[in-house]
Amino acid sequence: MSSQTVSNRGRLPLLQKFAYSVGHVLNDLTASMWFTYMIIYFHQVKKFDNALAGDLVLIGQISDAIFTPFIGYESDRVKGCFNMGKRKTWHFLGTLCVMCSFPFLFLGCITCDHAPDWSQFIYFAPFVVIFQFGWASTQINHLSLIPDLTDCTNERVGLNSYRYAFTVLSNMMVYGIAWLLFDLGQNSDVSKQLGPDDSSKFRMLVLIVVGLGLVFSLIFHIGVREKTAPVSQNNRESLNDSSALITIEKSAVKQLVMSWKCWLKEHQFYQVAVIYMSTRLVVNISQVYLPIYLVETIKLDKDSIAIIPLIVYVSGFVTSLLMKYINAAVGRKVTFLIGVGFAIGASIAFYFLPQGSKLVYGAAILSGIGGSTMLVTSLAMTADLIGDNTESGAFVYGAMSFTDKLSNGVAIALIQQLHPCGAGCCPLCAPYYRHILTSVPGGMSVIAGIALATLIPQTLGTRRKKAALLTAVTQNGRKREVIPEVSYESDDEQEPLLRGKTHSIQ
Repeated sequence: MSSQTVSNRGRLPLLQKFAYSVGHVLNDLTASMWFTYMIIYFHQVKKFDNALAGDLVLIGQISDAIFTPFIGYESDRVKGCFNMGKRKTWHFLGTLCVMCSFPFLFLGCITCDHAPDWSQFIYFAPFVVIFQFGWASTQINHLSLIPDLTDCTNERVGLNSYRYAFTVLSNMMVYGIAWLLFDLGQNSDVSKQLGPDDSSKFRMLVLIVVGLGLVFSLIFHIGVREKTAPVSQNNRESLNDSSALITIEKSAVKQLVMSWKCWLKEHQFYQVAVIYMSTRLVVNISQVYLPIYLVETIKLDKDSIAIIPLIVYVSGFVTSLLMKYINAAVGRKVTFLIGVGFAIGASIAFYFLPQGSKLVYGAAILSGIGGSTMLVTSLAMTADLIGDNTESGAFVYGAMSFTDKLSNGVAIALIQQLHPCGAGCCPLCAPYYRHILTSVPGGMSVIAGIALATLIPQTLGTRRKKAALLTAVTQNGRKREVIPEVSYESDDEQEPLLRGKTHSIQ
């Protein structure tokens, strides 16, 4: 094995780690605006009907959910274009789609800004769909590069941590820029309440965000080298030797191929999916409704919609830097349970905060620690689930993201449909957002903890049902294939025994 191959499958150079870590920044920046400011922008700036604003988000989340498994499946199959590799090809396509669609969501309805809500809804919907296709393409293929780049467990956790650290930094950049636009740039006679006059600030914010994201995407494509693993001439010759059959049989356990159908037969696949979905609901629902909670429930000034989320992500960023070491010290399951505890604590704190309370800063710190811990660890669990089966890694990440996007879209649409007010606010709005910010993230944290409990007696990544390994071997002018069969010593959860059999192929 060449030194280059070892580098790709073991420890990675520092520069390549950095280049990989910033490859999702455009997605992170736009996602921060999508989840944090989309609802409040349409709610208080454009004065959209709450149900229509929720439907717009729902269309985006459903589109993302549909595109995600398709992109994951196709990404595992294609070879890529222009020598970029299959993952980077899809990443590049996604970047173009995000760049060309997302700004229009915050630029207002061009030539139709005063049209009825339903006609503006029709205008924005195609941009939402294109944006979500691009976002899904970038996300799935960026995640799928982790098991492709290295097979070292600690390196994979490290890449997830660095990736999430830049996710946090991206959110911090969005909130920092928003704070400058909303607070430092306003005159004393300007209203401290959010309204239609703030539309220009959102336009400036989205243009800055997309411009910064494109710079980081360029760094990713220059710095990350996606490598294939071509079969060398020596390996081709060894396949002609009868001893290759024995070698393949001995290594069959580690080299079994997992197709998408095989994943659907693994119970751990569904257990990890519930954990990932619940974690995303905790993080995203908190991100969506925290700004509205701040201005309508506890009556803070409009600059709080930048300052408080910034505190959430600063605490999350510090936590993400420690994840690699905490995971190594106490393991995935205990680390995730710690995150669940912090997330539940934040939900309880948000419920009891009175109007104008400065204790919101403490609740924000709890939320940042809990969300960061749960998200980084759930991504590491997904990488553990994939293990050596990188040939279908994009499908697994796509399926996990499918549950995430669909559940978030449905949750936000239901919350908006059940909203007691129309456009604008009323006295019933204040307690409504208090209940939402407490019950949804808190409840999903409990569900995530229950799902984790079902994994406690299991080793993550163990296959209950093994896929067939088909390896063609030339022998006496005929092709033979090794098909390891699976048997179990008992009905208990056991590591399967494999028996290699050979069958002729005409």
